[in-house]
Amino acid sequence: MRKMKGVQIVKPDELRIVEMDVPEVNETDNVLVKIKAAGICGSDVGIYHGTNAAATYPRIIGHEMVGEVIETASTAKKVKVGDRVIIDQVTACGHCWACRHNRPNVCQNLRVRGVHIDGGYREYMAVPDTDCYLLPDRLRYEDAVLIEPTTIALQACSRAEIEPDDEVLIMGVGALGSRMLSIARLSGAKIIVADVVDERLQEALESGADVAVNLLKEDLDAKLKSCTRDAYGPTLSIDCACTKDSLGTLIRVTGNAGRVITMGFSVSPTEVTNFGITSKELDIRGSRLQNRKFQNAIDLYNEGKLDLDHKISHTFHFLDAQKAFDFNDSRDPSIRKIVLTFD
Repeated sequence: MRKMKGVQIVKPDELRIVEMDVPEVNETDNVLVKIKAAGICGSDVGIYHGTNAAATYPRIIGHEMVGEVIETASTAKKVKVGDRVIIDQVTACGHCWACRHNRPNVCQNLRVRGVHIDGGYREYMAVPDTDCYLLPDRLRYEDAVLIEPTTIALQACSRAEIEPDDEVLIMGVGALGSRMLSIARLSGAKIIVADVVDERLQEALESGADVAVNLLKEDLDAKLKSCTRDAYGPTLSIDCACTKDSLGTLIRVTGNAGRVITMGFSVSPTEVTNFGITSKELDIRGSRLQNRKFQNAIDLYNEGKLDLDHKISHTFHFLDAQKAFDFNDSRDPSIRKIVLTFD
């Protein structure tokens, strides 16, 4: 049996490079992909530190994964050897209530690659061809990693039912928030971004945001009243910060009849009142993963509506994953997106 290396989180705060068997293709997992790049996401960091309630251990993490097809079984029809692909992280049962209602991303028996089952921080993966999507030829592997967080943004904006007359607040414009901005701005809605890092806010303005608020220097409530129609507040707020207080903050500042999209996975208690929701008849909507949105993101890139090129701030070889996670923990302000490479 051929061997390969992978990055395993043995238990919270313990990362190891492990040796494992190269998987073999079969009738179901009918495509063997040589991984070329995989992103570090906030949820990966949460698994590493033990704050992601969905994860099980030990786990090969990584769900933003791209690579080259190097072998196929006879059942594979969608892709061929030599194709450059991104792999869908969602696996679903297909028969529970959620699946029957076209929401496999919250399947009752959901298994996510890199969370519940082994993911992309390894040299090879065997997956069904139906979970592979062809990458645009001109897109580098490192940049193609951003397709996955873009699908998360597409899902959140779909759940939000964003409209052109919305005034949207995006809380946090790090790696996820910047992808959210790239999708939300396509709606024609007014976009307000809030963060604590001036450089991120400036980049967001250059990428299409209309208003930027530094939460450490400005009063959020006052700024939102001054920049929204009739001091109404945002009609849609999306939590891309996912801190202990962010959901409560968004419930407080969102205008009557508005929507609040929450995406965090923390299990720490946060203060939310019934009155804050009921008095304004807010819709609080969760958004998890993505619901078959990969081709949508790829189409947007091919149509020139989505810029994914050269947005990666740092790369590390996957054998240096510990250094990459340590650097991410440093909260260096230059960090935008960290990617592990495999060549």
